[in-house]
Amino acid sequence: MKNLRVICIASLIFAASCNTKETSNTGMNITPPKADKVAKNLEIHGDVRVDNYYWMNQKDEPEVIDYLERENDYYEKMTAHTKKFKEDLFEEMKSRIKEDDESVPYFYNGYYYITRFETGKDYPVYTRKKETLDAVEEILFNVNEMAEGHSFYNLTSVNVSPDNKWAAFGVDTVSRRKYTIYIKNLETGKIQPQAIELTTGSSTWANDNKTLFYTRKDEQTLRSNQIFRHLRGTDTAKDVLIFTEEDETFNTYVYKTKSDKYLVIGCFSTLTSEFQILEANNPSGNFKIFQPRERGLEYGISHMGDSFYVLTNKDDATNFKLMKTSEKNTTQENWEDVIPHRGDVLMEDIDIFKEFLVVSERNNGLNKLRIIRWDGKEDYYLPFDNETYTAYTTQNPEFNSKVLRFGYNSLTTPASVIDFNMDTREKTIMKEVEVLGGKFDKNNYQSERVWATAEDGTKIPISIVYRKGVKKNGKNPLLLYGYGSYGVTIDPYFSSSRLSLIDRGFIFAIAHIRGSEYLGRQWYEDGKLLKKQNTFTDFIAASKFLISDGYTSKEHLYASGGSAGGLLMGAVINMAPEIYNGVIASVPFVDVVTTMLDDSIPLTTGEYDEWGNPNEVVYYNYMKSYSPYDNVTEKVYPNLFVTTGYHDSQVQYWEPAKWVAKLRALKKGDNVIYFHTNMDAGHGGASGRFEALKEVAMDYAFLLDLEGIKE
Repeated sequence: MKNLRVICIASLIFAASCNTKETSNTGMNITPPKADKVAKNLEIHGDVRVDNYYWMNQKDEPEVIDYLERENDYYEKMTAHTKKFKEDLFEEMKSRIKEDDESVPYFYNGYYYITRFETGKDYPVYTRKKETLDAVEEILFNVNEMAEGHSFYNLTSVNVSPDNKWAAFGVDTVSRRKYTIYIKNLETGKIQPQAIELTTGSSTWANDNKTLFYTRKDEQTLRSNQIFRHLRGTDTAKDVLIFTEEDETFNTYVYKTKSDKYLVIGCFSTLTSEFQILEANNPSGNFKIFQPRERGLEYGISHMGDSFYVLTNKDDATNFKLMKTSEKNTTQENWEDVIPHRGDVLMEDIDIFKEFLVVSERNNGLNKLRIIRWDGKEDYYLPFDNETYTAYTTQNPEFNSKVLRFGYNSLTTPASVIDFNMDTREKTIMKEVEVLGGKFDKNNYQSERVWATAEDGTKIPISIVYRKGVKKNGKNPLLLYGYGSYGVTIDPYFSSSRLSLIDRGFIFAIAHIRGSEYLGRQWYEDGKLLKKQNTFTDFIAASKFLISDGYTSKEHLYASGGSAGGLLMGAVINMAPEIYNGVIASVPFVDVVTTMLDDSIPLTTGEYDEWGNPNEVVYYNYMKSYSPYDNVTEKVYPNLFVTTGYHDSQVQYWEPAKWVAKLRALKKGDNVIYFHTNMDAGHGGASGRFEALKEVAMDYAFLLDLEGIKE
């Protein structure tokens, strides 16, 4: 890495200074694991950081495995008294789930497609029925059978050819998101011998039913950087490289428009996008650039008739606007406004139908679905009646349909799939997820949205849910969740698993902090790069509001976040450790400076526009000011439960491992630190719908144990 000098002080090994013994609930004195210190100096911009645990990035080395296994063993011993409770929580959460469940069928290209689950099975069965739901079921993939013998198995991106005879699909058996694409003959049931390795798992067919386009990843960084063309039945070594994305800050992908007329290669970075198009009837032709990339110009395209509709931030449209252009003249000087930019409404997506345009918007933090007739005769919104809900369009592959399928749920209402006739405005609930057990009644729960005030006076929204009858006396345990990065918005959503906390007296809350797009694109801009600290201070402000307003107290306040939300957890416990009794950090991104200086690590180069490039001194200094690992000091930290996956490709396992080791060496007081590594999983945790619940049970047992709740 240019401009970076790394100086290693060789072989200076000594034991961690912390010899604290912690007492388990069984009364046993159990010594926490001690990680060896190997001082390594990391120097750049004339600044030296000493990293005593840098050695942990040597994956598969015996010393690394030994440390992770000792941490796992310590966790098991220290929480042995909750083993039965965790098992009971798992069974309780599992009992609320309808095991023999199935999705609402959707119709596409002559078939109804259905995903179903079988009692006692972890994985889905993908099926279809020809023309009518009364037809004989055809099993496309029984993932339970395919997953046999694998500790992790993920089948993704099933892609059926236009003639309905072939299905391409991706498989990951390691949880490092390195998918192998296979092709199955749906008439014979045979999977072809050709395997396309190191891909994103997704693919798209040309209209000839023979040509398959797919995206390959870089072996080291896992950046999606190449588009290939494969001819079904041929040696994959003969696949044709169509496009290489040379810019290391960009990723690429390929798909087909809903109209089925165009194949599209998309390229994107945090701030910029670019597309190339090719008629799907001519797969051996050359792709044409739609609009050349310009830094800061974001756009997405949808095709209809002889035009493309362009969702873009062109002309300083911060919250995006909708434009239109001829398919023959696609560069931006030909784009014309269809729906202009609005300062208070974020335009998130569109769905195109023959007679209707559906616009997914966000106003004052709330999802809106807007229905517009192309002939201009109608323009209206679907009505929603509260402030803590999530609404979104789902599978709508049929262009000629007058029915919009959308999903809805809220903090108190289980997820529903709804068909809405855009012509008659009739609404049909196709499915509401059942919460089994006979104990759940949504009328027993209350949700609300409140607003905290940040340090700079900005109002921060918080969505809250609890059982009716809760008193604001400061005695309630409360779990506050946060994320706040990449413009990702965590909308209020229903969780049947969460009932295991709420029914035991917990309040659950989501802090809609800056770094998301909850209140529009500017909300995101104000929580990244050199404004990233706003994300952390917003969360702390939300925490203090919940305390001051009587929802909870610092003795009963807990926080949780994963990945970039784990960075949030690490930052807030450095800044305000005294206001939390416990914190859960899942696959946390905590060694920000070191990771962002290492361009061999997946995601690093593509995220310079999110965090900044620390090869530039201004970003280096700012990152270092909040990076959780670099700011651990001698102080009393809250009780901590940290989890990771050994095969994680997004946040490498060594980040939380190093962080925990440093916390152990420096923390004061008797609060516990638990660290658990799933040695078979990656960023998303365990595969299988029930195995994942075991990890939730671990989280909940940690919280409930701190509250003295034993059952």
